[in-house]
Amino acid sequence: MSKYLDLSIKEINELLKKKEIKPIDLVNEAFERIEANSNLNAFITLDKERAIEKAKSLEEKCVDNILFGIPIAVKDNIVTKDLRTTCASHILDNFIPIYDATVVEMINDKNMIIIGKTNMDEFAMGSTSQTSYFGAPKNPWDTTKISGGSSGGSAVAVSSRMVPLALGSDTGGSIRQPSSYCGIVGMKPTYGRVSRYGLVAFGSSLDQIGPMTRNVYENALLLNAICGRDDKDLTSSYEEVVDFTSKIGESISGMKIAIPNYFVSDIVSSEVKEKLDNVVSLLKENGALVDYIDIDYIENAVTLYQIIGMGEASSNLARFDGVRYGYSVNDPSSIDELYCKTRGEGFGEEVKRRIMVGSYLLSGSNADVYYTKALQIRNGIRESFKEAFEKYDLIIGPNATTTAYNLGEGLDDPLKTFLDDVLVFPANMAGLPGMNVPMGFGEGHLPIGLQIIGNSFDEVTMYKLASFIEEKLGLELDPREVK
Repeated sequence: MSKYLDLSIKEINELLKKKEIKPIDLVNEAFERIEANSNLNAFITLDKERAIEKAKSLEEKCVDNILFGIPIAVKDNIVTKDLRTTCASHILDNFIPIYDATVVEMINDKNMIIIGKTNMDEFAMGSTSQTSYFGAPKNPWDTTKISGGSSGGSAVAVSSRMVPLALGSDTGGSIRQPSSYCGIVGMKPTYGRVSRYGLVAFGSSLDQIGPMTRNVYENALLLNAICGRDDKDLTSSYEEVVDFTSKIGESISGMKIAIPNYFVSDIVSSEVKEKLDNVVSLLKENGALVDYIDIDYIENAVTLYQIIGMGEASSNLARFDGVRYGYSVNDPSSIDELYCKTRGEGFGEEVKRRIMVGSYLLSGSNADVYYTKALQIRNGIRESFKEAFEKYDLIIGPNATTTAYNLGEGLDDPLKTFLDDVLVFPANMAGLPGMNVPMGFGEGHLPIGLQIIGNSFDEVTMYKLASFIEEKLGLELDPREVK
């Protein structure tokens, strides 16, 4: 098997420009790797025929950007024209979209090649990818462990080197947490930075698409490619798009960094704290100031996420009724039976649970008692972060309280799936950018990730710190090397 996909994007780009390799070589290698790693269950749908066709069509074109011809995977809740998009749910297992999401249009404009759609928690509801109708993806570092979620398939595909790049979505840590468990770099951009048009909605005030990659530089490259104002998304920002690679490699001397005390409390395991302490020492040795601070209400982020996320989910998922598209029962005796049976059979248990709780939270006076109150407290979190960023450049902490745990664990405990994401919810609540960069390994050589939270639309500073940590730690992040 060729090894082109083990090279950096820069190296691949040089080979393509010199005509020493062709895009078809990369595509063929990607499918060979996917087949060799089929036990990891990273993909739901492959697009082999069209990928090969596109790769061949690019042979005579000028290599006009660094991402030209690069294979990429797309999370299966991002719609792709004429390519099945299931959200890992039975209710959409025959759904073929008639349009592309804006981010898909943008990666196609760069002449990247979509290899397929990655596995995930059903409708992005979960933190392990075990709620998928198609079975859970497995962690490439230890196939008895979870991949994290909900963007577990994207994390697995990148970590195992099936593809160098993938898109995920993050409503409550769904890019950062699986990136932590699988040892890759994942970025949830500022809310509004990347268009949500064509992302199947879960929590509309929280959802955000972002890049998942092998390293920091390539993550910044992919974010460059998918940002920008989109009139089709009313929450899309007018903020100027900068080159996110522009500060990579700069000195961190003089940077002011904060760690919320809650992020190092008893909820975090000792081995995760140890790796964070190592990073803190590294930062101080290189001229950065590190303080421990309090952020108001972040200990309430799980409750807020449950109220806001499930309330918005119950509204967004009302559209799946068996009438217009997706799964539908045969020969219902009434419209009520059509709705009840279609949704009862089409949705999985976790999704049904969240819809029911969300419907209750939004019913009558409950909307003011729960949802409106949660939005008020959420504003309190946002203001507390805003005050912190008046004094500090960045905020850091762990992404997850432990390393990846065993597949099958926690399936009967609905609360556990929320507590897994207790450290990543706050950035979503505040609409701030958050990312994972690997910072070491725990017992069993399982990856541990550092979370970096930046000020609104200041992803460029996050990449500066992340690249410094990546370079100084020099971790070997290919799971194939430790088999």
